[in-house]
Amino acid sequence: MKDFNKAKQEYLDTPVPEELAEHVEAGIRQGRKNYRKNHRRVWRSVGSVAACFAVLVGALNLSPTVAAAAADVPVLGGLFQVLTVRSYETVKGGIDYDVAVPEVEAGGELAKRVNAEIQERVDAHLAQAQQDWEDYKDAFFATGGTQEEWGDREMNVIVDYEIKSQTDNTVSFVVDFGEGWVSAQQQRFCYNLDLENDRDITLADLLGEDWVNICNRSIQSQIDESRDEDGFSYFFPPEQGGFTTVDETTAFYINADGVPVVVFPEYSIAAGAAGIPEFAITQ
Repeated sequence: MKDFNKAKQEYLDTPVPEELAEHVEAGIRQGRKNYRKNHRRVWRSVGSVAACFAVLVGALNLSPTVAAAAADVPVLGGLFQVLTVRSYETVKGGIDYDVAVPEVEAGGELAKRVNAEIQERVDAHLAQAQQDWEDYKDAFFATGGTQEEWGDREMNVIVDYEIKSQTDNTVSFVVDFGEGWVSAQQQRFCYNLDLENDRDITLADLLGEDWVNICNRSIQSQIDESRDEDGFSYFFPPEQGGFTTVDETTAFYINADGVPVVVFPEYSIAAGAAGIPEFAITQ
């Protein structure tokens, strides 16, 4: 025990090299770059069918004529298409943008409303990211930071989408908005569209009249099962802002098996380490 305590004290007394902070900061920057590339790859891996055709996507972004002609492509058939209408990767003003914006091409008011909502959220996200970056930079230098310490810091800004399931008449997809710099945050918005009847698909459509109780039981059961052997869970208790119930505003998507997956905002019912909490609802 004496040898152990002596070794422990020697370890604690070992001076930290001055260059360690620089190496750590460099590692963090590289890690963020790798994270952005890998995370985007995961997000896009099962995305839109159109996105699988890189040449076609590029043409859709460049030519309205080609975009209109895409309706004749058999694999994109049905009452609608979900197309990438804006896609770019660029670095500007210290912000590394990785953006892919979807649009639903279909008749009726539903597609118009969804497209307008997505575009509004994209514009707001990009504007907020720009403001966050400027505020962070101003605060950094105002509190004594130097240009050398600032180095080549970058903010990663991501807009991406993924089609979760689709039929000839319906589609369920999510649009993700990410921002990564000092900390990382992500928002997910879900769209479940019945294009044939020009309406949103609801949890009641999928689960019946008792959908609230069905969701609550399933979600609470999964939260309970998430506890480790010491009783720890990332999820907050109800009295501290944790899960209590679903309602008509609760987000969800429909997976490839036709199962609704309820989605909660990051930090809303669990610690940030839990990411965006998702719960597949089985009866």
